[in-house]
Amino acid sequence: MSDEARNVAILKKAYSNWSESKGGNVDEWMSIMADDIRFGSIAQGGHGTPYLTAYQSRDALGEYFGGLLRDWQMIEYSADEFVAQGDRVVMLGHCTWRYKQNGKVVSTPKADAWRFAAGKAVEFYEYYDTAKLRDATS
Repeated sequence: MSDEARNVAILKKAYSNWSESKGGNVDEWMSIMADDIRFGSIAQGGHGTPYLTAYQSRDALGEYFGGLLRDWQMIEYSADEFVAQGDRVVMLGHCTWRYKQNGKVVSTPKADAWRFAAGKAVEFYEYYDTAKLRDATS
């Protein structure tokens, strides 16, 4: 199996479990990430979501997942397409979350950009509609 195929297979399994568990497979995400992963979110900590920001290590990601699952309830998450080239994989999908503080629902296209080295994720950046995030958290 090529590195591209292996990286896509790792992500397909993790996204499938993320969707099926409604966010309950945090340990699986942590297991595929390198200790020194560079991790980022387009929200950059804005809109009352300081945990949706940049991280420089796997250990720090507990804050990201903790905040996400504390404040939001996953309604649906679909990883529809994976595009791989070399050590990079992009996931294109869609997700819907409910903000627990007020019940508002955010439904947005989602794109995640990954880079792998030696079978571990070393970079991640997520893209989604931050205007919808702002509207839900205000």
